[in-house]
Amino acid sequence: MNFKNHDLLEGASKPGVQYEELPLVGPEGQRAAGLHWVRIALDNPRQFNSYTTEMVKGVVLGMRRASNDRGCVAVVFTGTGHKAFCTGGNTEEYATYYAGHPEEYRQYMRLFNDMVSAILMCDKPVICRVNGMRIAGGQEIGMACDFSVAQDLANFGQAGPRHGSAPDGGSTDFLPLFVGAEAAMQSCTLCEHWSAHKALRMGLLTQIVPALKADGRFVPNPLVVTERWTDEFGRIVHGEVKTGDEREKGKQVLARGEVDLSLLDTAVAGLVWKLANTMPGCLSKTIESVRKHKLEHWDRNKESNRAWLALNMMNEGRAGFRAFNEGTKDCREADFLLLRRRLAEGASWNEDLIEEVIARCRGGAVAQG
Repeated sequence: MNFKNHDLLEGASKPGVQYEELPLVGPEGQRAAGLHWVRIALDNPRQFNSYTTEMVKGVVLGMRRASNDRGCVAVVFTGTGHKAFCTGGNTEEYATYYAGHPEEYRQYMRLFNDMVSAILMCDKPVICRVNGMRIAGGQEIGMACDFSVAQDLANFGQAGPRHGSAPDGGSTDFLPLFVGAEAAMQSCTLCEHWSAHKALRMGLLTQIVPALKADGRFVPNPLVVTERWTDEFGRIVHGEVKTGDEREKGKQVLARGEVDLSLLDTAVAGLVWKLANTMPGCLSKTIESVRKHKLEHWDRNKESNRAWLALNMMNEGRAGFRAFNEGTKDCREADFLLLRRRLAEGASWNEDLIEEVIARCRGGAVAQG
C-alpha cells in the first residue's frame, strides 16, 4: 500500500530534543519484527532539561511524528542524564526575553499548550520515564503522560508561587485528579517537593525502581523513609524525608554510591512490551477514554490560563524569574515579605519595586521589618 504522509513536517527536529526509534524487544530478548517504540528526550542537562521555546516545538513535532508512525507501539518521554527529567520552562529565557513582554509570552504559551495537548492526544500510549527531578512545568508535562515510571532518587513538585507564577500549565488541572484536592492544594501552593516514594503512595506514579548502587547492590533512596509504617499519631511516614542522624547516614550511603538507571530502563521496556501485547484499537480507545478526565479540565482552562500567565509577566512573573536567573545558588527567590509590605503601603508595580524585591538575590541588603 502506498501510504500518505500525515506529518506536519517530515522528519523535523529541534535543538535540545532527541527523537529515536528503538526495537521492540520482549523480556526473553525476543525481537518483534517490524515494530518499535519511540524515545523523545529533552536534552538540556546543563539547565536540568528545562525547555526552551525551540525545545517545546521539538516535543510537539516529536509527539505528532510518533503518533503517525504506523510501526510505533508506544512513546517514552524522558530527559537525558540522571539528575532531571525536566524542571520546567527555561528561566534564563523567561528572565531575559519574556519578562516584561506579555504578548511575547502569550505566543510562547500557545506553543506550551500545544505541547501538553500533543501529549494528551498522541495516538500511542505515552510513558514518562522519570530519570530525575520532575518539577514545575516538568511535573505538568509528566502528568499529561499516560504512565510514569520513576527512579526513586527523583523528586516531584511545583515552583509557581515561589518563583512568580501559578502552576496553571496543567498542575491545577491534573494534580487533583491524581492525589485529591487537599494534597494538590498543598503541593501547588507551598511548592514542597515529594520523594518518588511519597509520589507513588499518593497515586502520582505507576512504578518506582531503585537507582542507587552502593557496595555493589541496588539500595532504595537512603534519604527517605522507605519502610511502610506510621508514627505514634497514626500519620503515614513512608516516603517522607529523613531527618537528623538518619539523614546524615543516608548522605553517606549516597556519597559512596553511583546512579545506575538500568532497572528504570528494564521497567520501562517491560511496560512497553505489555502495552504492545494488546489489541491496538481497543488499547487506543481505552487510553482516550481515561484521558478524557484530564482533557475536560485542560480544555476548559488552558486559554484563560494562558492569558493570565502572559499578563503576569509584567509584575510577579517578571520579579520571580529575574530573581531566579540573577540570583546565586543560595538565593533565587524574591523577598516575599518586603513585596507584601510595599504593596500594602500602596507601592505601584514598576522597575524600581522589582529591583528592590530582588536585590537580596544579587547580594543586596535585605530590608528589615
